[in-house]
Amino acid sequence: MAGQYSLRPNSSSNSSSSSHILASRLLFILTLLPLTLACFAFLLQWRGGLNDPVTRWSPDQHEFPGMSSTAPSIPSHSSRSDCVDLLGRSHSPAFSYYRDWKFDYGTDLKPKICITTSTSAGLEQTLPWIFFHKVIGVSNFFLFVEGKAASPNISKVLESIPGVSVIYRTKELEEQQARSRIWNETWLSSFFYKPCNHELFVKQSLNMEMAIVMARNAGMDWIIHLDTDELMHPVGTREYSLRQLLADVPANVDMVIFPNYESSVERDDVKEPFSEVSMFKKNYDHLPKDVYFGTYKDAVRGNPNYFLTYGNGKSAARIQDHLRPNGAHRWHNYMKNPNEIKLEEAAVLHYTYTKFTDLTSRRDRCGCKPTKDDVKRCFMLDFDRAAFIIASTATEEEMLAWYRERVVWTDKALTLKLLRKGILTRIYAPMIIIQGLRNSGIFSSVISSAVHHKLAKDQVSSSVKISNSSRPTESGVISSRKVGIINRGDFQATARRVLEILDDHSDLSATPPLSPPSLNDDLPAPTHEY
Repeated sequence: MAGQYSLRPNSSSNSSSSSHILASRLLFILTLLPLTLACFAFLLQWRGGLNDPVTRWSPDQHEFPGMSSTAPSIPSHSSRSDCVDLLGRSHSPAFSYYRDWKFDYGTDLKPKICITTSTSAGLEQTLPWIFFHKVIGVSNFFLFVEGKAASPNISKVLESIPGVSVIYRTKELEEQQARSRIWNETWLSSFFYKPCNHELFVKQSLNMEMAIVMARNAGMDWIIHLDTDELMHPVGTREYSLRQLLADVPANVDMVIFPNYESSVERDDVKEPFSEVSMFKKNYDHLPKDVYFGTYKDAVRGNPNYFLTYGNGKSAARIQDHLRPNGAHRWHNYMKNPNEIKLEEAAVLHYTYTKFTDLTSRRDRCGCKPTKDDVKRCFMLDFDRAAFIIASTATEEEMLAWYRERVVWTDKALTLKLLRKGILTRIYAPMIIIQGLRNSGIFSSVISSAVHHKLAKDQVSSSVKISNSSRPTESGVISSRKVGIINRGDFQATARRVLEILDDHSDLSATPPLSPPSLNDDLPAPTHEY
């Protein structure tokens, strides 16, 4: 008995010791496993097999999630080498959070946003402009093109981009716009039959009217009119997303106003403004009044106004019945006063006079005489008038000296002072996004794809002639991606429905480009009242 009792403690002790050893080994394995994995990851990264996401997405790398600058380049054709070089070397793009590199959005993304513009710009400006806005959530573009933008080599590239509709200024388009109800209304009449900027303002309004119908037919929720030297800046959202910004707008809001910031160039040799300009002058609406007026003279630097050009921003309108343009900066409704809000953080970045050649290009588009009286007929803003006179009368050396004095920020001490005051600000997001797009090869790939597609079509059938024809199909939709005329029945039916009801709001004058407030008035510049 005594022997039996003496064996039991030994058995219990052995079992306890065995369990302790097993637990120790398991703890050792669990400790060793993550250390082994960490060492393995370190070796891969050290040998180049793994990229550190923190390093890859740092500001020094200028690379966004899903981008890769190490992809093989696509050979460029000599006939388009200049354009490809300007838009960046060709690499295989890789944006993992989009369906494919063409940003071909489906119908499941809401709200659906479109931008309409009237442009004559080349691919070096329009491609970065389009794809930047695709990145931040714009799905459709209605481009009313003429001049350089309507040339076959450029328009074919634009037509090849998913979501882009190209509308040419054909005879049919002009005839249809000549029948617009706008000509019989008074809100735009003060701009009729005047040259240069006034003519452009009317043309933009007529194009916007057509774009509303196109946007409705395409199932859009919001429409924005923007020039190709302007970029949306949707700060105030976690994802830097215009779609998220407009998704958060209350359902009873009809129009969202984006105050504009104006580019402040620091060199006179800028070639690619979207990639080279990072300093902007903030809008009056985004500044404390004491700061704005307290630094006004320093910020103006001898120019006529606080901004070189306009200061009353741009706007997004919710697609709805009876919507109409109210000039290039605002929208209105034939049947009600729109409920509008103005955003406190988001803005429109206006890259104006960023290149020295902008002086002569604006001069060449206008046939007015370079006199103080005649330029008032042609231009709405004081700086545009002064710039036109200088570009028309001065030598190139005198023009460059004037440009450096009035446009380029060469005084580093003044620049630093206004940056500290908050008048000037640095904005890098558009620059980084567009540079990332360029490095990923999207721009040059679009050009290559359009060129190859055209060559393939020419080889298949020489009888297929690609022209600026605007002949509609039986369904009323323009064949190919070219639009020279919209569904006339829809366009006129909309006008008829409105004309059957007493129009109480059609006499409200269009909102022109307006300068910011000056020291002579302590109140904001006059804005459209709703």
